[in-house]
Amino acid sequence: MRRMLLIGRSESGKTTLKQVLRGEKITYKKTQYVSQYDCIIDMPGEYAENMDLSHTIDLYAAESDVVGIVLSATEPYSLYPPNVTPLGNRDEVGIVTKIDHWAANPQQAAEWLKLTGCKKIFFTSSYTGEGIDEIFEFLREEHDICPVEKVMDALHKETFKKPADLPHYHLQ
Repeated sequence: MRRMLLIGRSESGKTTLKQVLRGEKITYKKTQYVSQYDCIIDMPGEYAENMDLSHTIDLYAAESDVVGIVLSATEPYSLYPPNVTPLGNRDEVGIVTKIDHWAANPQQAAEWLKLTGCKKIFFTSSYTGEGIDEIFEFLREEHDICPVEKVMDALHKETFKKPADLPHYHLQ
């Protein structure tokens, strides 16, 4: 599986997406430092929000094969400037998260990601599992060292076969 760096604003859904991609139980956990897992690098949102820390994105992008630019479908604005992706030397993909949220506007988020230069955009919900298989297929390589099938089987068995335990503020 190709290694992916997840960057995005705080509370955009990076860590939850990482938990789903790794087959872990979804729990809120504020990312305090850069976390490198098997094939996922999770960065705190402050690295994308703060100009003094943003240079470290380049360091971790060098460790990855793909940069996933994460934008929540509930965002009122985009953090990313237009045409920023051609500046990198990695494949950049856009990932729209929280598409199941009652206030989601995934089309607007996708337009913002297109403006950054993302050619491929995934629409995901970590709670319903929508779009997760597409990300796995995109990251899959011919001779994978990561147990993708094992994680996907566990994911479908544990996560997507039962109703999501959504917080009380979600509309039912």
